[in-house]
Amino acid sequence: MSRIQLPLFLVLGASLAAQAQEPRIGLGLNLSFPTAAFARSEYAPVLQGDPNQVETYDLGVGAQLTASFPLDQHVAFRAVMAYQSTSGNYTDGYDRINLQHNVFSLGGEIHIFPESAYRQRGPYLFGGLSADFERFDRSYGEVNVDYTESYNKSRLGGTVGIGNSFPMGSSRWILEAAYHTSLTSTDVSAGNPPATSFVRVTVGWVF
Repeated sequence: MSRIQLPLFLVLGASLAAQAQEPRIGLGLNLSFPTAAFARSEYAPVLQGDPNQVETYDLGVGAQLTASFPLDQHVAFRAVMAYQSTSGNYTDGYDRINLQHNVFSLGGEIHIFPESAYRQRGPYLFGGLSADFERFDRSYGEVNVDYTESYNKSRLGGTVGIGNSFPMGSSRWILEAAYHTSLTSTDVSAGNPPATSFVRVTVGWVF
């Protein structure tokens, strides 16, 4: 994970937020669909004649807490704290290992509202960076119940997406679709896990 890019981005975001109006707090529930190598990775066998090793991850579930600071009529800065868990499997033709991936993210995003950032109303585009604190678990039985091997990784992540805010009394509910991927430490040949890439769908509320 970059030690310079993310702190600079968050400091800039905090500076902008300090100049903004009172924030709007949001809660969201996430469904994530792994893509690219995070969805499926295939590795050559260790010994000639053995089957290939295949690692797959399925649907992920999570939640997020946000604070959105309008900066002007069309731009807002949103601080995001999110958690996500995704289960998977590792097979080599003979054995099957149960996998689980957990990620806790802290980040900031710039939102562009063509209609009104102050009212958080209508469609919007967003993008930003996050510090992703990941944990990879492996177990022949049930993860975290039977013997489990764990590996931790911290990486810089990037997110881009589109959303829409719908009125609901004094609050609003939102629907978002976003793409997230790891930006650093993704070289598998250097011993890193593949980039954690997924499409995320969020349903939530802004108060």
